[in-house]
Amino acid sequence: MRDVLAAFPGAQRALFRRYHIGGCSSCGFSPEETLAGVCARNGNLDTSEVLAHIQSSHEQDARVLIAPQELAGLMKTDPTVKLVDVRSREEFEAVNIPGSVLLSQPVMQQIMASGSNTSPIVVIDHAGKNGLDAAAYFMGHGLQNIRCLLGGIDAWAREVDPAMRRYKLG
Repeated sequence: MRDVLAAFPGAQRALFRRYHIGGCSSCGFSPEETLAGVCARNGNLDTSEVLAHIQSSHEQDARVLIAPQELAGLMKTDPTVKLVDVRSREEFEAVNIPGSVLLSQPVMQQIMASGSNTSPIVVIDHAGKNGLDAAAYFMGHGLQNIRCLLGGIDAWAREVDPAMRRYKLG
C-alpha cells in the first residue's frame, strides 16, 4: 500500500469513498500490506477493479488542482475568487495569501448556505496534501466550482511570492 499511496496520494480517500476501506482503525490498512491483500480481506474485491477506481479518482483529483501561477492569474481577472485556507490558525496567522480566509465554522456555514457556488472557491493547505480532502468534502455536498492549490501555500511562496515566509512542518 505504501507504493500505491506514493503513486496515487488520494488512494485512501478513493478507497474509503467507494469501499469504506482505510477511513478508521476498524477498516484501516498498514503501509506494508499489498493492495491484493487489502482487497482479499475486504470481501475479495477485484483488485484490478479497485486499482482502476484509484486511477480514475487520481485523474479526478488532478482536474481539481490549480497551479499557483494559474491561481495568480485567476485572482487578477476574477475578484470573486474565494480563497479558503484549511491550515491551523497558527500557520494562517504566520503567513497567508492576501484575501484568503481561515476555514472556521462561520466560514463553513457561509459556504454551505449558498447551496451551490458560481464563484470559484480555492482550498489552500501547506503543501497540497490535505486540501484535496477539504475540496472533496465541499464537492460531496454539491458545490461545483471547487479547486485546490497545487503544492499549497509552500508552492505559492516558491512560484508566485518569493518574499513570502516559508516553513516546514515537523
